[in-house]
Amino acid sequence: MQQHVALETAARHGVVRTALFPLALIVSLFFLWGVANNLNDVLVAQFKKAFTLSDFQAGLVQSAFYLGYFLVALPAGIFMRRFGYKAAVVFGLLLYGVGALLFWPAAATATYATFLVALFVIAAGLAFLETSANPYVTLLGPRESAASRLNLAQAFNPLGSITGVLIGQHFIFTGVERSSAQLAAMDAAARTAFMKSEAAAVQMPYLVIGLGVIAWAVIIAITRFPPATVADEAHAAEKGVLGRLLRDWRFMAAVAAQFFYVGAQVAVFSYMIRYAQATMPGTAERTAANYITAGLLCFMAGRFAGAALMKHLRPARLLGTFAAINVALAAFAAFVPGQMGIYALVASSFFMSIMYPTIFALGIEGRGDTERKFGASLLVMSIVGGAVLTAVMGATSDCLGIAHAMVVPMLCFVAIFAFALIRRGARA
Repeated sequence: MQQHVALETAARHGVVRTALFPLALIVSLFFLWGVANNLNDVLVAQFKKAFTLSDFQAGLVQSAFYLGYFLVALPAGIFMRRFGYKAAVVFGLLLYGVGALLFWPAAATATYATFLVALFVIAAGLAFLETSANPYVTLLGPRESAASRLNLAQAFNPLGSITGVLIGQHFIFTGVERSSAQLAAMDAAARTAFMKSEAAAVQMPYLVIGLGVIAWAVIIAITRFPPATVADEAHAAEKGVLGRLLRDWRFMAAVAAQFFYVGAQVAVFSYMIRYAQATMPGTAERTAANYITAGLLCFMAGRFAGAALMKHLRPARLLGTFAAINVALAAFAAFVPGQMGIYALVASSFFMSIMYPTIFALGIEGRGDTERKFGASLLVMSIVGGAVLTAVMGATSDCLGIAHAMVVPMLCFVAIFAFALIRRGARA
């Protein structure tokens, strides 16, 4: 608790104004993991083409990625408590960079499984970044504005997401597409050459990303930060904290809501290109990627709008309103496929924008320093929803078609709406 009180006191007295460069470096993390997260949306489409995958198999891109979050988030939290925020950030960036560099040998061998391993390593690094950066932002100011402050910081995340999509659209997508009939008509050598060239398209972009992220880790390592490391705490203070959190139904409701939210967001963005091409035949992959960019612009606008609206509305009330709207939009996309359906998916991005940081802030609201750090790890672990529900949506698409598969995110938004009602009732 002494660390928590000291940091809040420093923030209120303006100490952070003397450390703008270190704070800018921390904010940049939100941008960097946005690049990685939404490049995956391009990879789903690219690998489906390069390895002739089903929707379920292509969705394993997200499964491998978000499984990394799930398995590494708790160890990342332990590492952060032992060595501090800065050390966790540097180590996370190094893992991120190494994972990106692994794309080069994966493309050279044109092996899908190796790509999945590389994505797992990237996600392990991002687990360190998110576990440390999110709770750090909630500490930099009064408790009552934590949700608004985290929404504002997270508003920089969509900038990275848009950058990731643009990298994929212009430097990974080759613009060369072959139908199943065209592939079948090729001889074995020509078909193999086509698939290898499509796999190799990812090499240079990920090489640049990997080297850039490692350079960023070095900059952070040599930069002096304000005293915001995690102090050693008495063992008695930590004893039983995990059990208390697991028995706290309000906190576990936040974990469940985060699971469903990440699953919904990842599923919608992962299959937006697929939805556009399947429901509007003749749509080129690069054209379809524009819908992701439009969605991310809406997502970014929603983050800023949400931060402003929370000055007047309680976070749980705004979360419930946005979730209800997204239930309707996802249902519309499921049952009115085509141009209007894709517009509904793009619009849903605006209303998804506040969900992750708001659920996160509500989950750790009012907790002491130790519970806050353990809770942050568990909330980041819930990102495994992106692994599970994207695979579920892919399997649903293989059976019922991509349009009807939008029922999966629709049901996720129903669960988030229920969580918002629970939190509103708890505050009443």
